[in-house]
Amino acid sequence: MSKRKAERQAADSDGASDESDFEEHNSRGAEGVATRQIFCVLDLANLETIKTKKGDFELMNCDDHVALIKKNNKDPAHCRPDIIHQELMAVMDSPLNKAGKMRVLIHSEKNVLISVNAKTRIPRTFKRFSGLMVQLLHKLKIRSADGKDTLLKVVKNPISRHLPAGARCYGFSQHGKLYAPQAFAASLPDDVPIVFVIGAMATGSIRLEDHPYVTELVSVSEYPLSGVVAINRILGAIEANWGIV
Repeated sequence: MSKRKAERQAADSDGASDESDFEEHNSRGAEGVATRQIFCVLDLANLETIKTKKGDFELMNCDDHVALIKKNNKDPAHCRPDIIHQELMAVMDSPLNKAGKMRVLIHSEKNVLISVNAKTRIPRTFKRFSGLMVQLLHKLKIRSADGKDTLLKVVKNPISRHLPAGARCYGFSQHGKLYAPQAFAASLPDDVPIVFVIGAMATGSIRLEDHPYVTELVSVSEYPLSGVVAINRILGAIEANWGIV
């Protein structure tokens, strides 16, 4: 499959899976949605493949593809897949995820939607992560070594179809209502699923007009934070509040 065709399929959702881990979870009905469950959307991630002079494909990034970025008149700030790599490691390595309390989606700037299995171990180095993402964007699915589990897969848009009914949705932005992380964790409802929308981009912020299902914009510091620092503050406070060590 050519790069162009693969990315068009991913963006248009042709060939993408009809189901995600979110939908499988939702299919169990109201009783199947455990209380104190967090659905995390890492939004506007920079995930775009590029063909190099050698003829192979790599994940476009501002460090390794300076000439190609200039040639294609792209903004280097929109070529930062290292951000989603860092954020994904922070979420998947968290005690909250290991306790089975997380469901994760990645939404790229190119409108590709990716479901992440809670069992997925994210590669530690960016080079290996980049190779994994290229494989996913072209093949639309990554299976475990034994073939029993689908670890990553491209699923159909929109995001809202993968979120549980009646969820309380929070978007994180520097412009949101300011909470101390501990106070925010204490304010979370116990009787409905929770959705977090967290930016995975170098510039810009989460906006209500882009996410009609978000009910409140929240900030967890009076200072601008990187995505990975914000995630660690948010999840750490929730783990303390929920007694997850």
